[in-house]
Amino acid sequence: MFELVWELYRVPDYGLFSEYYPNSYRPDLTYFNDSTRQAQEVSYLWPMSGLFSSAVCLAALDGEKYAPYLDSMAMAVEQYYDNIRMPFGYQAYPVRFGKVDRYYDDNGLVGIDYVDSYMVTRNEGCLEKAKQVMSFILSGWDDEYEGGVSWLEGVRDQKPACSNGKAMVLALKLYEATGDSYYLETGKKFYFWMDKYLKDPERGIVWNSWLTKEGKIHPDLYTYNTGTLLQAAVSLYRATGEQSYLDNANFLAEGSYSFFVKRTDEGTPYINDLPWFNLVLFRGYHELFNVTGDRKYVDAIIEGLDYAWEHARDNSGLFYHDWTGRSDEKLKPKWLLDASCIPEFYARAAMIKGEI
Repeated sequence: MFELVWELYRVPDYGLFSEYYPNSYRPDLTYFNDSTRQAQEVSYLWPMSGLFSSAVCLAALDGEKYAPYLDSMAMAVEQYYDNIRMPFGYQAYPVRFGKVDRYYDDNGLVGIDYVDSYMVTRNEGCLEKAKQVMSFILSGWDDEYEGGVSWLEGVRDQKPACSNGKAMVLALKLYEATGDSYYLETGKKFYFWMDKYLKDPERGIVWNSWLTKEGKIHPDLYTYNTGTLLQAAVSLYRATGEQSYLDNANFLAEGSYSFFVKRTDEGTPYINDLPWFNLVLFRGYHELFNVTGDRKYVDAIIEGLDYAWEHARDNSGLFYHDWTGRSDEKLKPKWLLDASCIPEFYARAAMIKGEI
């Protein structure tokens, strides 16, 4: 799947990737703060980051084969690096095409990929990049409503789970990589803010955002927001040994499973959300499995993945957005974000099943 995505989406002239396959499909994109924007010749940063994450996971399985891909992905992501505005950070589209916005969640993704790359390769340059990203995100921290960062640099209308969750996971990964207690305390700071302001204490799921102007939650629910808090809770349990973190992780795992995981009439589990969002939840389930050995949550994801392989792929071999196959997507253009996460699903399934 990694080789297929690389082949179909790569834009060799730039060493980057297209937003959709086929690249001639250029729809309006709606995942920005201020307006829709038309897809361009190469993808925005968020969809491409999925391929970087997949390359890192595959390199953890086979470093000799996939290390060159890590180098290629680092060269690709550096094309989004803006070293004009202070502090330096990654913007949403390659700098060669002009100045665009810088999102804190995008930067969190880059930082996580870099620190994960360091854990695989021990390349100090990757670690320094991850630290720099952490500094950029923390430049957006303010004390309104006791902390947190916004979504978009310079716009303080909300403090979303996506930005704060990615920053939290990045900080805790940096602690694991360096042993520096500064990063542990930073991770805790994000964790306690998210747990207080964005977690539903009854259902064990995480709301989308805290709206700072209104002083209330934005009630949308997406799998990845619970996934980051779950992943962080497991990391904090490993770092401190405090049972309360593991208890919260189990609460979030069961809450997200009960709320998000549905079954078709035939009994196949599925989650009606973006596959990449579900991957972030799967990361949390994977981390919890590594501690508890309980396969309930990871197996639901893997069962859905197995079903999609057989029933929800097009003639090119790419997965449908809808893994149940109930919608006919054979001729529908495929978004890079939906495709780039698939290799990571399989790499994690291989790790869980002990195929390494």
